[in-house]
Amino acid sequence: MTDVASETKRVRHPEKAHKPDNPIQRKPSWIRVKAPVSKQYNETRELMRGLNLTTVCEEASCPNIGECWSKKHATMMIMGEICTRACAFCNVSTGKPNALDPFEPFNVAKAVSTMGLNHVVITSVDRDDLADGGAQHFAEVIQAIREASPETTIEILTPDFLKKDGALEVVVAAKPDVFNHNLETVPKLYTTVRPGARYFHSLRLLQRVKELDPTIFTKSGIMVGLGENKDEVAQVMDDMRVADIDFLTIGQYLQPTIKHHGIDRFVTPDEFNAYEKQAYNKGFLMVSSSPLTRSSHHAGEDFAKLKAAREKLNAKQA
Repeated sequence: MTDVASETKRVRHPEKAHKPDNPIQRKPSWIRVKAPVSKQYNETRELMRGLNLTTVCEEASCPNIGECWSKKHATMMIMGEICTRACAFCNVSTGKPNALDPFEPFNVAKAVSTMGLNHVVITSVDRDDLADGGAQHFAEVIQAIREASPETTIEILTPDFLKKDGALEVVVAAKPDVFNHNLETVPKLYTTVRPGARYFHSLRLLQRVKELDPTIFTKSGIMVGLGENKDEVAQVMDDMRVADIDFLTIGQYLQPTIKHHGIDRFVTPDEFNAYEKQAYNKGFLMVSSSPLTRSSHHAGEDFAKLKAAREKLNAKQA
């Protein structure tokens, strides 16, 4: 690695600079993806640049960016590109964020309208520096999309709003169609993988969404390959079902740099299939479990399946 590249990594993740190196393992054949080269990919990138928008696809180094952007699907990341947290798995920059962009809700809505999206996913960095954690900004983005594209369904992937009283209520009142907040990993790994968060707070956040508005679908995801075992994954599934979470995603953790949490192992496609069957047996309406599963991957298609599953369940219970 060149000195320039090293400096870039140090600035992007200053809190990780003095951590020991974790060598990046070679990916197995079932995880490798093609480099993005399509015309549609470039058009999506230029649209995001032109509207001064950030995407989690780029900031988190998502392996599915080529596929999604080629279909003109992009997960927009609001409230800037600098996070106040320092999770050991995440490639988003850490530091002191800039002030919120008051034009961002309009620009996000314009992008959704221009791309003609039937379903959009909006996520954000953690903004512990804001009194409401950015809840009102989320609500304004949802409202702007509703006004610009009334037929578009909206999925949000939020921070945990830890110690932000009343923040969740503001976001739920804006009535997104899907409220997603990822637990990310099993409880025993929180202190090393997700040190700024609290497992049971995140679980309670999702349960509270259902209490406030039962019509909103709830969704959460975890990564595997961080050092968890199958029994611990099963326990997380049970905890999620107690919280009445509708949709579970499970994907392989991929290490962004040598300063991030190391990969414990690559979970095989057969194991992901077994997790999917297990989750459906526990009562989830929708499950996406594969090596390349990410929270927003195939979100539009999955939302249609989620609605159909709820309608089928309601008809059965009637």
